[in-house]
Formats: sequence, structure tokens, C-alpha cells
Amino acid sequence: MPGQPGAAGGTRQPEGPGGSAPAPGAQDPSAIPSPPPGYPPYPGTAAPRKKRGLLIAAIALVVIMVLCVGGGVVAFLTLRNAETGEGAKEPAVAVDEFLTAVYKDRDATKAASRVCAASRDDEKIAAKVAEVQKYAAEYKNPRFRWTSPKVDNQTGARATVSTRITMTTSDEKVADQDLRFTVVQKSGWWVCEVA
Repeated sequence: MPGQPGAAGGTRQPEGPGGSAPAPGAQDPSAIPSPPPGYPPYPGTAAPRKKRGLLIAAIALVVIMVLCVGGGVVAFLTLRNAETGEGAKEPAVAVDEFLTAVYKDRDATKAASRVCAASRDDEKIAAKVAEVQKYAAEYKNPRFRWTSPKVDNQTGARATVSTRITMTTSDEKVADQDLRFTVVQKSGWWVCEVA
């Protein structure tokens, strides 16, 4: 019949696979245009995401460990200058022991053991002892003595102590020097400053 699909003289429908005509309303698969170039293909379903909870927990653990180690280092650096041993029982005794170590014994290590950790500088103490030894070599039989250290001011864990050091030689030369010490209490009394 003319005018009907598949009739002679009318439009002929291509045959589907296997030689049969496709069902009415169905499109020919070869007639579907391919996607235009430049567009990515449809991504499909995404792969399942890995659990992030374990990763977050691991990062948190690392941060905590770094903080703990950092805190330990800070504590070590803070406490390494802590007073070791026992200080003197009185501020005047701390000054007397320091002066004995420097001027009579001429022992820098012993003198340093009487100085508070915050002010302990082994090089400066050794330089002071070397200076005293230099005087001993330059003058004839120098002797050092000092007045009994006197506490001028004491407030809580801090005291100011003064004394006068006198050097005399066998050829009757005399030199005096007034010194003022700042002494602090931390497990005993320690010399912290000399002026």
C-alpha cells in the first residue's frame, strides 16, 4: 500500500539485525549519533572512597606525639639549669664560700658550684680565677681577706650582701675593693650577681 511504511514506493525501513525489520518506534542503533568531540565520556560510578577516619586518627596521633616530645624537650631545657646540690644555709655563707673558692682556693669549679644556674658562666668564672692567679704571680706573696659578709637587704628568696676584699703583699702593698652580691634562695642560697 502506498503511503504505508514498507510499501513499494514509500520509505523503506532498514532491516534490523538478523534480517528482520525493527519494531515500530524503535530507532536504528547505527542512527544514534556519537557524542561530539571534546566532551568527556560519562564517568560512570565512582570507586568507593577509602575511610578517612583512620587517616584522621593517625594524623591526630602524630600531632600529639610531636607535642609530647616538644614538651619534654622544653622541660629538659628549662630544668637543665636547675640548681644541683645544696646551696648555703644563709646568704652571707654563700658569699663567703664563693670568695673562698675564688681568692683562697683559686678553684673555678668550686666557685661555679656556689653560683646560681641562671648566672653560671664557667668561662667568666674561670677568667676571674685566672685574674686572681695573675695577681698572685705579679705581686710578692699576695694574701686576700675580706670582711665578714653582711646582709644589707633580704626579702623572701632574695638578699643583697656586701663585703670589702683586701689584698696585701709581703712588701706591704694594700688594695681594697668593695663588692655587693645578689644572692637568691633555691634549695639553699646561691650567688647570682657580683657588683
